[in-house]
Amino acid sequence: MRPPTSAPCSLSWAARPVALSADSGRGASAAASVALVAGEVSGDMLAARLLAGLAPHLPGARFHGIGGPRMAEQGFVSDIEMDRLTVRGLFEIIPRYREIKGIQNALRDRLLAERPDVFIGADYPGFNLGLELQLKEAGIPTVHFVSPQIWAWRGGRIKKIIKAVSHMLVIFPFEEEIYRKAGVPCTYIGHPLAELIPMEPDVAAARTALGMPLDARVIALMPGSRMGELKYLAEPFVGAVKLLAARDPELRFVAPMAGERQRQYFTELIAKAGLQDVRIDLLDGRSHEAIAAADAVLVASGTATLEVALFKKPMAIAYKVMRASYEIMRHMGYQPWIGLPNILAREFLVPEILQHDVTPDKLADAMWEQLNNVANRKLLVQRFTDMHHSLLRNSAQESAAAVMRVIAASKKSS
Repeated sequence: MRPPTSAPCSLSWAARPVALSADSGRGASAAASVALVAGEVSGDMLAARLLAGLAPHLPGARFHGIGGPRMAEQGFVSDIEMDRLTVRGLFEIIPRYREIKGIQNALRDRLLAERPDVFIGADYPGFNLGLELQLKEAGIPTVHFVSPQIWAWRGGRIKKIIKAVSHMLVIFPFEEEIYRKAGVPCTYIGHPLAELIPMEPDVAAARTALGMPLDARVIALMPGSRMGELKYLAEPFVGAVKLLAARDPELRFVAPMAGERQRQYFTELIAKAGLQDVRIDLLDGRSHEAIAAADAVLVASGTATLEVALFKKPMAIAYKVMRASYEIMRHMGYQPWIGLPNILAREFLVPEILQHDVTPDKLADAMWEQLNNVANRKLLVQRFTDMHHSLLRNSAQESAAAVMRVIAASKKSS
């Protein structure tokens, strides 16, 4: 079972009908137009890497759609704050379905009028695949960047992918064969995180940057970047901190926060738990420094688990959502792992604590073992190093080349 995993806003899509004006009439000599949608932090990172490789091939091109701050750094213009799309779980989307569907329809209408040279959906399959289907049917080439994890759950999505996606970019080597067998053009580009994270992380430099003693024992807390994750994970994480600090009062904790709301929420839980005397450093972002500085990491299931593996750190993975969502996803899963390191290893390299087991006691026990088992630490370093090498490619170059081939093929056939 595998669960589904902002730039300046030029439009306000609040509680009113969504309307977008289309830039119509692009002449043959006009600069290229590339539309992209990323719906969460991991997609923003992936799309930014793609943009860095694509921009030199398309000087003067207009890159727009929905994205986050990393995409904005590459010259991307977001028509709406990416956070407006972020929803976690199956039933959690129901209260916001109408709003999100309105965003999708408005963007579809704009792109059908504009007719960009290519549309790229960065992950976020629930939104992007539906949009890609409508655009591809209208003759606009579509690229999906990061395969939905059909090899883990919801394998029936391959039927929709065949209809919706002109070209799939995959970031795990075993995915390529799946799409080739299904007849979907596909390119393995490696995982961008494997390039961004050094093969041998500098623990001392990270601790110095964070103002931590070099000889401290440090646990990083990563309960998720979305408020929906914090709702389920932050309280048991803080409870685990209390238990771990009781076992070893010298332990230090570091927790990267995705934004002010997350920081405030976490701060209130720390105060409520009476942990004022425990050293917990809340950071504004800086997640990679936090992971690099840590001896072990307590992490929410998602892309962050792969980041921790690439930093060669012991970890315990936690996952919890609304009970009804979990029960549905549990029965739709095809494999016993949810964490990316375990999925890639095809075994339980690191512990996974799921749903009703996400309690302070069980989280603390798992982390204590990860922190103190020296033999396990050495094993994980070797396994995660091998994993890092297998994912290492020039993803910006590979993905950009694939997108340019899609654009060229579309122009040739039109």
